[in-house]
Amino acid sequence: MFKKILIANRGEIACRVAATARRLGIRTVAVYSQADAQSQHVAMCDESVLIGPAPAKESYLKMERIISAARDTGAEAIHPGYGFLSENEAFAAACEASGVVFIGPPASAIRAMGSKSAAKALMEKARVPLVPGYHGERQESDFLRQQADAIGYPVLLKASAGGGGKGMRIVERSEDFEAALASCKREAINSFGDDRVLVEKYLQRPRHIEIQVFADTQGNHVYLFERDCSVQRRHQKVLEEAPAPGMTPERRQAMGEAAVNAARAVGYVGAGTVEFIANQDGSFYFMEMNTRLQVEHPVTELITGTDLVEWQLRVAAGEPLPLQQQDVHIDGHAIEARIYAENPEKGFLPSTGTLLHLRLPDAVNFAQGHVRIDAAVRQGDAITPHYDPMIAKLIVHGDDRSQALARMQQALNAIEIVGPSTNVAFLSRLIATPAFAGAELDTGLIERHHALLFPPADAVPVEMLALWLAKLMASDTARHDPWDSVQGWRLNGSYRRTLRFECDDQDFELNLEYRRDGWRMTTQSQQALLNHIAIDQADVSIQIDGRHLSGRVVRDDDRFHVFWQGQHRVISWSDPIAHAGESESEGGRLTAPMPGKIVQLMVDEGASVEKGAPLLIMEAMKMEHTISAPANGKVEALHYAVGDQVAEGAQLLSFAPEAR
Repeated sequence: MFKKILIANRGEIACRVAATARRLGIRTVAVYSQADAQSQHVAMCDESVLIGPAPAKESYLKMERIISAARDTGAEAIHPGYGFLSENEAFAAACEASGVVFIGPPASAIRAMGSKSAAKALMEKARVPLVPGYHGERQESDFLRQQADAIGYPVLLKASAGGGGKGMRIVERSEDFEAALASCKREAINSFGDDRVLVEKYLQRPRHIEIQVFADTQGNHVYLFERDCSVQRRHQKVLEEAPAPGMTPERRQAMGEAAVNAARAVGYVGAGTVEFIANQDGSFYFMEMNTRLQVEHPVTELITGTDLVEWQLRVAAGEPLPLQQQDVHIDGHAIEARIYAENPEKGFLPSTGTLLHLRLPDAVNFAQGHVRIDAAVRQGDAITPHYDPMIAKLIVHGDDRSQALARMQQALNAIEIVGPSTNVAFLSRLIATPAFAGAELDTGLIERHHALLFPPADAVPVEMLALWLAKLMASDTARHDPWDSVQGWRLNGSYRRTLRFECDDQDFELNLEYRRDGWRMTTQSQQALLNHIAIDQADVSIQIDGRHLSGRVVRDDDRFHVFWQGQHRVISWSDPIAHAGESESEGGRLTAPMPGKIVQLMVDEGASVEKGAPLLIMEAMKMEHTISAPANGKVEALHYAVGDQVAEGAQLLSFAPEAR
């Protein structure tokens, strides 16, 4: 076994590898960018090396700096994690040339599977069923459009060297092909340094099922069953589970053997994932092979009782696979949810900011059940625009799918995050939908159930208003002089006060009457009596109409984050004195919805445009977002050029709506 390894990655996978290596008695070296100097993966490793500025192409993608760091620290091997250089053929070859073990497949296997087009050609020769499409080398726009027209719409454009949903576009009509191709190529070159694409028939209501495979240097191969990754947004996975619901033993064996045959065909070694797209009738087609460990590997570990990172280290050190095929069995059901800093209500736009408050289920005492958190952030850390906005992976295990679902809901209810927007509430609604709960899975589930997943905001529960009020008044509990208090105490009398607040982009009024027996709270539709308030930091305990109530309230200036029974509401108090004279008028401003970079200007200054016309394209976290005209009007000024970095909320252009 190795004595020291270098981890050429960041985030939760770097933390995971460091933890497994420590358990095996292996010393670890972290590499980090300037943005990650204080990150958890650096703190967990025995040594660390700075490799460059925040942008990944100037740090984590600089292979020569990483190999140099390995040599300088005496690391015998490099674990690439996933993303960045994990599937880079040149990096694997450079490690080998430098005498450092690459903990992954040989460069030849990465080369064979690294291009989606080449991999499909290889599978075609091996008679593995493929989705109809064009997987060749010709990349002229007109030629690719002809192929799409021949295949028939809708078609799917995919970056040939891609993964993780980057560089993918669904094209519904021939006239939309050119713009989609340009966007796909632009995202592909930015994400992978390769703008080649392939064109495939877009299947209706398909499932995304992948098989975990493993191989050693002695010629042994196993498959560790399947994962269903059908629930996706923007072609990126949201929920993963193992085993796949509805999978028959016969189909499991057929897909597993096909995956192992694919690995054998390229002389594979280490952990890999063969991805299939499956029809509802059970027929399946090869999509691609990811020559690395996958983000969703924990669900496989939980149902098989394995540590796949340990397997990677042992295989890379020349040891045989710990288990043979007949020794691998399925135990129960596991589900993984990715906790992202993003805003589902705004098209899943990435969100950034400091994690002012972070409470994850590993700090909660679950009386029963298996709950696992894979995370690399701590309270006080920042989610930046430089890297993927994943906060944590939440993984649960149950005896069956029903129990796993219940435990997932319980765990999601325990999460508290204050800072960037997150998808926690969305995930809670998602796993509760009849379609997901009933295992009616396909890649269009989120879009098809949009109304259920994005319901209009309902009224703030009176209990959450009461918790907010208790926290609002808590700052005065330490005042011992009644004449100095602002809580409304009156000698032989009562006092009424009107509070204005905002929640879910709506303004409300609340009347508060200070009485001898407590505080009477009245809204347009609700009334309650509050008393016996107890505050311990974020924990709030009160009585409301005679019944006990407890929750948690985190204050961030005038914003109060109320957590109660799995719900999270942000209530902003409008203090008329503190904000007297303030006003805001956006006028003709069009602002950046996220921090990022301008990648394309679609109009010139002075141009007249119609409502919905694309004005410019921004990129953040390797995802593109188009800024469109809010109405018919004229572009008066462009404030940024292509390549400029912009902050969230920055005015991108001046726009004059057409006079009505």
